[in-house]
Amino acid sequence: MLRGSSGFMQMFAISCYPGTYQDNNECAYVSSQWSNSTFQQLSPVGYFGPTEESCLPIAMSHRPRTCTLGPAPVYTINATEPDEVAAGIKFAQENHVRLVIRNTGHDMLGKSEGYGALQIWIKYIRKGISFQEIYNSSNGCTRSDWAGSAIVIAGGYIWQEVYKVAFERNLTVVGGGDPTVGCIGGYTQGGGHSPASHDYGLAADQVLEAQIVLANGEIATANSCQFSDLYFAIRGGGAGTYGVVTSMTVKVYPSKPVVAQSLAITPLANDTDSLLDAITDVYQQYPNIMDAGFSGYGSWSINSPMANQTAGYMHVVAAMNKSLVQCQKDFDPLFQTLQKYNGSSLRILVVWYEFKTYGAYFQAMSGVSQSIGAASPNSAMTSRMFGKVALTTSRTSLRHMIGTIAGNSEEFTFNTVELVGGGKVLTDASDKYSSVNPAWRSTYIVSIVARSWTNHSSAETVKDDITNIKGGAMRALEPLLGSYMNEADRNDPLWATNFYGTNYVLLTLIKAKYDPRSIFYCPTCVGSSSWFQRHLGGAAYGPLCPTGL
Repeated sequence: MLRGSSGFMQMFAISCYPGTYQDNNECAYVSSQWSNSTFQQLSPVGYFGPTEESCLPIAMSHRPRTCTLGPAPVYTINATEPDEVAAGIKFAQENHVRLVIRNTGHDMLGKSEGYGALQIWIKYIRKGISFQEIYNSSNGCTRSDWAGSAIVIAGGYIWQEVYKVAFERNLTVVGGGDPTVGCIGGYTQGGGHSPASHDYGLAADQVLEAQIVLANGEIATANSCQFSDLYFAIRGGGAGTYGVVTSMTVKVYPSKPVVAQSLAITPLANDTDSLLDAITDVYQQYPNIMDAGFSGYGSWSINSPMANQTAGYMHVVAAMNKSLVQCQKDFDPLFQTLQKYNGSSLRILVVWYEFKTYGAYFQAMSGVSQSIGAASPNSAMTSRMFGKVALTTSRTSLRHMIGTIAGNSEEFTFNTVELVGGGKVLTDASDKYSSVNPAWRSTYIVSIVARSWTNHSSAETVKDDITNIKGGAMRALEPLLGSYMNEADRNDPLWATNFYGTNYVLLTLIKAKYDPRSIFYCPTCVGSSSWFQRHLGGAAYGPLCPTGL
């Protein structure tokens, strides 16, 4: 039996609009919580990065005339059992209805949206998070060489819930830097980088087995012994297109002490050139820093669009199982280079921290929930993976790229740098069941650049700048690698190559094998080129139609 509710009833902000559901007190509460990703996850049509805001909780005097679902699904099955997922898939196939699979809606490429669709929501499949001292395959598979511990994530949990299980046992698990991200959906199936990736690999590479509801309704266990091609596909080949994952078993590791560092570089005056010169110096040193064992995240801008942030560069990086003295020595070459700016054109602040466990480090310095405002529908972003050669060969070329992606101060461009490659990410290339973009196996950093717009007349100009100018500058410096599919340009015309690399053809064959009728669709997913959206007038969404019609 299908149990669902109209998406219309779940539009939080409908209380802000005249009509049956208007409630000023409720509207005020919704407005205060709108940027909270946890709040958005409570609705089947709440999104971290919506592609369209069709029902905003704005002030009475500025309300548009209508509040609509926009590109969100019309009906949702609030599944609590895998059998209900199978029933929903069957219903969609029999009635030729567009189908959407959703976990938390923490999605920046519109994969959890779907105009006129039926949505299967797996957030409330909650069969527990269980710890195995020694990994034990559910079907007795003995082909895995993993002899360590594991955690079974049996349902639509978020990383915050899994971290609690791991950290109270003094363990490390490779999960999202944002603890509100869902565990078994697009994050892991799309690759999944983490503060722990340098030491233990990508999240996709941690998956020991998974329970998957297939397009034919079968509930399969995929591992290296059975459904091994499907096991390969969901370990980095993208979510929502081969089947619906309802459970995963992942590796966990004993915790280690952590030394962390925060670095902040701010201009003393409007000296943009010195700031960008220093950022170039930092980028050139990333491979050496990461080869020494460091990983982490940073951001920079010459005129930040983020509230309470000014121009400058900052990062938090950390290394496991090293002494503070050794860590400081690892950074000596960079700090000697930066010293020429310190106190004259730039202010450079370095602070070191020591933690007894990875969990203590993560909770103190990494586990921060991002604001919804960081993923506005009125924005465009792109990403690029960079290897050691591109970052270290030509300072002139690197400086040119940095200057291009910085933009000018009126653009309010925001750059994020993710030091999540190197180390185990490189050596996991030997894993024959990993389908992550092979570009990851040469990657040290992922660089992300984003801009937004307030006037819709400038939207196409911003998108062109991100895709072709700033994205083009990154591609020119690193032409051989691609983009991280979960944080990428939804307008990238070369998405199949940039997101999946040489694995795309094989993944397409696996898709055809397990979903021959293409019931599972999401934009920029494997197999999505067989469909297109026929946009409604004045909208960037509409009905899904077969290519060629």
